[in-house]
Amino acid sequence: MRFRRLPLLLALSLSFVACSVRTPPVDAAVRRDTGSPDVRVAEDVPSLDTPRDTSFDAPTIIDPDAACASASSPAVVERLPVDIIWVVDNSTSMAPAIEEVRRGMNAFADQLFASGLDYRLILLSLRTPTTGRYAICVEPPLAGAGCADGERFFQIDVDIRSTQPIEQILGTLAQTAGYTMDEANGGPPWRSLLRDGATKTIVVVTDDNSRTCARPNPGGSCSPSDPPLTETSLEDFPGGGNPFSTRVLGPGLRTAEYGALFEGYTFNGVYGWGSETDVNATCTYPDGSSPPNAGQTYTALVERTGGVRARICDGAAAWGPFFDAVASTVLATSRIACDLAVPPPPAGMILLPSQVNVLVDGTSGEVLLPRVLTAGACDPSRGGWYYDDNTAPTRIFLCPASCDLAQAEVTEPGTGLNVLFGCESVVF
Repeated sequence: MRFRRLPLLLALSLSFVACSVRTPPVDAAVRRDTGSPDVRVAEDVPSLDTPRDTSFDAPTIIDPDAACASASSPAVVERLPVDIIWVVDNSTSMAPAIEEVRRGMNAFADQLFASGLDYRLILLSLRTPTTGRYAICVEPPLAGAGCADGERFFQIDVDIRSTQPIEQILGTLAQTAGYTMDEANGGPPWRSLLRDGATKTIVVVTDDNSRTCARPNPGGSCSPSDPPLTETSLEDFPGGGNPFSTRVLGPGLRTAEYGALFEGYTFNGVYGWGSETDVNATCTYPDGSSPPNAGQTYTALVERTGGVRARICDGAAAWGPFFDAVASTVLATSRIACDLAVPPPPAGMILLPSQVNVLVDGTSGEVLLPRVLTAGACDPSRGGWYYDDNTAPTRIFLCPASCDLAQAEVTEPGTGLNVLFGCESVVF
């Protein structure tokens, strides 16, 4: 039951317009049974000026010329899937943190399940220990028996090196030379596990920094013939030779190679940062020691993407709040689906397809979206919305530009899409 897909349902405020009403003769409209005794679709009503016939009990039709007052009715919209990628350093110094990840991963999955998200967890880290390296074995029910994959959990067996997580993400994702399954720094392919349209969340757990050409390992340096590694190379590395080795790195996550696959991703981490203002300050363990590095690369990515972070020095006390914060970030950054069922009007009212408007009620205010007649009429800048069927609609679809707007705006409680009934559609 834990892993059954349960779409997140958003109760959106769908406003119906209660205007002054008239009741046309029976033959003034062709009425369609929509499957609900309270809902009928009126088509091709010739005139609302027809004198009222009181000899029958006709359903109410809305006068588009009257002043409108709002009423409401609920509808549901799904959120799109989410993919969460954990990258856990396998160094010997990481044993306590690895144990916290192992112990907390099932509870983290429970939070995602409880929120209704269609989630997938992908873990890049050693599955079985080797000499001098610590592995992580996630337990059922998230994982399968014996550290195997589960329905929503997939582990990529790769030895994550303390100063190379960014390199290994790029290399194993693209399966470039030096990062394939049979190589020391590599692992199995995992790009196929990432779902189109799913929001991506990356979480790195380490006590070191991912090296850059500006901050190499002691005694290390970058080859001038290869593209440099920088704090933003996870996003913008062009692909090519690894400047620290003979291996080859894949392109950054926000380059053309991956299109929109990582659009809107967040980067999060547990690492050795020690100050909100000094990027070079490391935290301090209870015994007075400090981790090898402050994780400057990770701080840059967390700040760049609006992610969350915790100090590895805080030990067990850091993990519960961190798991909670990541789960909240996943939910907040998940995107709504850009189609919804045409909701039924209140009992006794008739749905006129030409008298519907769609409003984005978002974090920045209200935006009325114009209607277009077909998907092909969507304007790349102005956006809009359209029906699946202009005569007998059952679903509303947002044009790409309006979809982007809605997904950016409908992110917090109280935001949503308002479907307005009873006034002539604003049409491009």
